[in-house]
Amino acid sequence: MKIAFDAKRFFHNTSGLGNYSRDLVRILSEYGPENEYLLLNKNKSERGKDILNRPNVHFVETSKGSLSRQLKMGKDAQKQDADIFHGLSGELPLKWDPKPIKKVVTIHDLIFVRYPQYYSFFDRRIHFWKFKKAADSADKIIAISEQTKKDIIQYLKVPETKIEVIYQGCHHAFKEQQSPELMQAVKEKFKLPERFILNVGTIEDRKNLLNVVKAINGTGIPLIVVGRKTKYYQKIESFLKKNKMENQVLFLEGVSMDELACLYKLADIFVYPSFFEGFGIPVIEALFSKTVVVTSNTSCLPEAGGKDSVYVNPDNDLDIRAKIKFLWENESERKRREEKGFEFVQKFNDEPIAKELIKFYQKII
Repeated sequence: MKIAFDAKRFFHNTSGLGNYSRDLVRILSEYGPENEYLLLNKNKSERGKDILNRPNVHFVETSKGSLSRQLKMGKDAQKQDADIFHGLSGELPLKWDPKPIKKVVTIHDLIFVRYPQYYSFFDRRIHFWKFKKAADSADKIIAISEQTKKDIIQYLKVPETKIEVIYQGCHHAFKEQQSPELMQAVKEKFKLPERFILNVGTIEDRKNLLNVVKAINGTGIPLIVVGRKTKYYQKIESFLKKNKMENQVLFLEGVSMDELACLYKLADIFVYPSFFEGFGIPVIEALFSKTVVVTSNTSCLPEAGGKDSVYVNPDNDLDIRAKIKFLWENESERKRREEKGFEFVQKFNDEPIAKELIKFYQKII
């Protein structure tokens, strides 16, 4: 099979959609070496360079011109004799030649519909139009969780038979054992306390960091936060100042993937009480790192966390506090849940996901 991908996110997104795109192509090229994988975009970048060096992965420069991603990329894939075109971020090109090609789109979430308050009116309209157009023109849709599948059926009015749930994995750094030297270097570089809890993700309303900060107020439990700051950070900062907690919470930015993997492994507890996620990659990153997870009992998070993660009501900081304190004070319970969580998360390993994707592609040709 020859599979063409819209590689804009592969080359130009550092997190979320970029990680999904790079991981998907990486595992396919490894576990489906007999296929050819084409990365279509107007230019390359340093990101994913190691994947592009593989013999079955090729870069294809899209035709010049304005809106070439929307108007020319699909036709470029057809000129390359691709069997399948896969849009990796909720979009598909608008123009195609009559030549047959199967169209697949991955939809990660419809948060802009569920939580309109986080998006401008203009962004919501554009997103909805793009996603609806892609869902209607695709032969098949990949949803990254059962939660996203339900949302696609409800909001985009797509028949259930058109949607397949295929989970995503995470970066291999979280599945590797970093050297003791690197672990020590990370401890020293970031001046980490001996024990701490960890939160990873953009610092924005939906991720609900304020309730984590409220939950640890008065406990003395150190919190490390890794993520890009938005305007919402001001709320956190003001709460920390008011409650004299500035030394209890440490914010880190510019953390490399290997350093992040060390932080997960060094943490006692990973806390992620997000109000809504399409999947919740940080949860599986923590489980692969053998770190116990406290997360929300909403959206897809129980799908990612399994039955041995600890669930909270994200609106209730007292619930979050009680669960954090329970695990913080019970080492044997943390260890038990870490082991069980590690067993559960193996289903998100590269090989099972790659095999599922290849079987999915074969079925639609």
